[in-house]
Amino acid sequence: MKRNGMKRVSYAIAAGAVLGTVSFTAFASPIAGVVGMTSTNQTTVEENSYSTLAGVSLTVANILSDASSGKASEVAANGAAVVAKSIYEGIAIAQVDNYVNIRTIASEDGDVVGKLYNKSAATVEGEEGDWYKITSGSCTGYVKKEFVVVGDEELAKSVSTRLATVTTQTLYVREEATTDSKILYMVPEGDDLVVVDESMADTGWVLVNAQDTQGYVSTEFVTLSTEFVQAESKEEEARRLAKEEAERQAALAAARRKSQQGTRYTGNGNASYAAPSGAGGAAVVGYAAQFVGNPYVYGGSSLTNGTDCSGFVMSVYSAFGVGLPHSSAAMRSVGYGVDVNAMQPGDIVCYSGHVGIYAGNGTIVNALNQQHGITYTNVNYSPILAVRRIY
Repeated sequence: MKRNGMKRVSYAIAAGAVLGTVSFTAFASPIAGVVGMTSTNQTTVEENSYSTLAGVSLTVANILSDASSGKASEVAANGAAVVAKSIYEGIAIAQVDNYVNIRTIASEDGDVVGKLYNKSAATVEGEEGDWYKITSGSCTGYVKKEFVVVGDEELAKSVSTRLATVTTQTLYVREEATTDSKILYMVPEGDDLVVVDESMADTGWVLVNAQDTQGYVSTEFVTLSTEFVQAESKEEEARRLAKEEAERQAALAAARRKSQQGTRYTGNGNASYAAPSGAGGAAVVGYAAQFVGNPYVYGGSSLTNGTDCSGFVMSVYSAFGVGLPHSSAAMRSVGYGVDVNAMQPGDIVCYSGHVGIYAGNGTIVNALNQQHGITYTNVNYSPILAVRRIY
């Protein structure tokens, strides 16, 4: 996943020993699938300035307070936990049906500068009567207090996602928290895995969701981060809608050109496969379904000779003239976002370290693993991170 605008803060005790590094990344629209992140990385120290993202002031204040009060060793050992807790405590969460307008002044007469979507996060900058002044993403303005919840740490945790982003070429997900343990799954660099348990983080391991199972990954080869959805400005919304429409029209035009070819091709075996016919999500599913039963190959992108999960989605859509990244994490930002309850055939369904194509009737068609190859799987086999639509 592309990480724009990242800044890092290094914090230290009086003696000058660096205790850790806190990374802050700002993104844009929740509908476009772009999000705000606050991440922790205990192994990397970079020179840079501070960021104004939610929770920074509280985080640094807590760390420095603990260091000055003789808790430096505790902070050094548990820096990530301290940071994460501070961030959860320092944000406001929107609780609305769809979105609440962010206005220039504390009045409904104020101009709308952006939208804070349901379950999005913001920093409270101040209060004015029945209004909060908030900052979220690139937006600073006022929202009515009745539409946000402030100081509910459990709510903040429930609407965030704790991620482990792979920083090595191939990450092994293991059955147990040891390098001698069985390898359950392999994940490429840049992909994200959802963290489900950090109780063993001090030993260098965290438990993650990895496709259809759970396993342990070494914190040496991942960056841990907490992801929140943030506000979208009017300008960002306009750019997103224009981009989505342009992409949609280009995809439809490319699919029509492909379908007019009307050819068939044969894989290395005896099977014969039809070229895409028609345009739209149903056509995508019809084309993808031909390859059910073919093998899973890590890092592959051949629909006939072997592919991994993102390679499968990429290659299916490539047949329709749509270029997609070979990364399950990056696919969380393609096309445009739709609600889980509004999924249609052809939608791209993104999970922790996995991705598939919604086939309808509660199933996805996907390159699951080496045991099952390209197959159908229940769409809710694992928590869904995002649903993206191309058409």
